[in-house]
Amino acid sequence: MHRIKIHQGKVATLNVDAIVNPLIGKDSFDRQKSHKESSDKTNPNQFQSQNSLIGEIRIVPASADSPNAVIEVIGPLWRGGDYQEEEQLASCYRKAMDMAKKQNFRIIAFTPISGGAKGFPANRATKIAVQQVDSALRKNPLMEWVIFCCSDPVTTALYRTQVGR
Repeated sequence: MHRIKIHQGKVATLNVDAIVNPLIGKDSFDRQKSHKESSDKTNPNQFQSQNSLIGEIRIVPASADSPNAVIEVIGPLWRGGDYQEEEQLASCYRKAMDMAKKQNFRIIAFTPISGGAKGFPANRATKIAVQQVDSALRKNPLMEWVIFCCSDPVTTALYRTQVGR
């Protein structure tokens, strides 16, 4: 995992081609929450089929206001682990890495996907993130670095443990 770095601090301070950010805006979060609540009242498997937003990604090109492109991704809500959340999260990382490869980005930074308000257990999320990124880097020799940007010492330590540094 020699092309993975861990950074504690603000992602905006990094000199990268693109930042991968979870889209946690009001619209996406409220929509997922309403799907969860309706599925809890009906068929629990309905959430999976109704929520087509999970794993969706889009790219916002760099501009004069923002020197970095942004790859926005919608990660899954944690629902206890019985609704393919781990597979969905892995897909988010794979899709983001695929998008970065298509755009010929050399250095990208990830902020954690599905943590915080989405409730994904940090240990599991960190393991999935590092595994998926490492696998994608092995298939893309042109990408120089992937940086995991963490906002606190606990998350930083989790990533360092997973990466082995």
